Amino acid sequence: MATFRKRGKLWEYRIKYKTHEGKWKEISKSGFSTKKEAQLEARKREMLDTTEIDGSKMNLGTYLIEWLETYIVGKRKLNTIKTYRHALENHIIPELGMMQLGDIKPIRYQNFLDSIIEKGFSPETARRVHTPFRMAMEQAVVNGYISKNPAAYAKITKKTVKRLKFLQPELIPEVLEFLYERSFDLGIYFEALFESGMRKGECSGIELDDINWNDNTIRIDDSYNYNATKAEKKMGGVKTSSSERTIVMREEYMKKLKTYVKYRIEKRTLVGSLYNMENNFVFGRDDGTPFPKSTLYNAYKAAMEHIEHELLPIHSTRHTHAVMFLEAEVPMKEVQERLGHGSIQITSDIYSHVTRKMENKSIEKFDEYMQRKSAK
Repeated sequence: MATFRKRGKLWEYRIKYKTHEGKWKEISKSGFSTKKEAQLEARKREMLDTTEIDGSKMNLGTYLIEWLETYIVGKRKLNTIKTYRHALENHIIPELGMMQLGDIKPIRYQNFLDSIIEKGFSPETARRVHTPFRMAMEQAVVNGYISKNPAAYAKITKKTVKRLKFLQPELIPEVLEFLYERSFDLGIYFEALFESGMRKGECSGIELDDINWNDNTIRIDDSYNYNATKAEKKMGGVKTSSSERTIVMREEYMKKLKTYVKYRIEKRTLVGSLYNMENNFVFGRDDGTPFPKSTLYNAYKAAMEHIEHELLPIHSTRHTHAVMFLEAEVPMKEVQERLGHGSIQITSDIYSHVTRKMENKSIEKFDEYMQRKSAK
């Protein structure tokens, strides 16, 4: 699987893989002006080098893209190609893409398929994900890469209604007041989450260059990986290609953030050589590193206890933001793009209870309109 990093103004890719002899090899190339250029070149290089790899040890993400381009593109209808590509790039590869082809066992794939339903997606979405994966694995059997299709007997479970966890908007000021009193650094971080709908890793990965003060926007094109091991890079790409986006922020918050950034820059000179100069993170500790996962968890947990609320995951800030936008009758398409979802269907599936509430409002308005018309 390829990794990417920015060196100065240019991008570099590194590809690490195992040959059929069991030896690790690494390929790298730099000099790309954008991350997307590096990603495209890395993908081409990965495909060229798969011939050196034992089929079962092939990177699953690489194989799936190769399968799509070889067996689907140009041979199926455009809508089918689009549906399959979306399933691979937005569901399968982000979750399973780094595994080796031979390591995908039936139980692992079934758990993945179940997780789609558990996240709030519909059974139809799960079916759209399952179909291309099952076909790709069947082709892997034909090609001799694996002996059995791990998706052959997978089942799509019925959707269970799972309560979406979010904070009632009227409680946000009290939560933020508590967090700001605990630590201004934490307060402004969590306010960013509520204001933007960003994922935790996306917010922690924001650097100074990502902010445009003139139009009050924040660019999301990288993410801090809280699940990375010590041997893995912490800064990786965003979850999916659709997660790369630019978020417009409220002017009131950006004024506060600008003052905070000036404070952070002044703090850097005081810390001196101990400051993390590798990245220009906007949020984090005094030494320039992002907040540890435990710090964020404990702070949010304490805030929930302070307002005597059930414990919510930090991801609830993202749901809270989305719910506020939807209840403010912002079009679903705009909410989808703001959250970085791969399709409007994903947004609709997750926030179906909110859309039902909006539909009820629409019916009430329509009913009022019809009553006024009939009264004339």
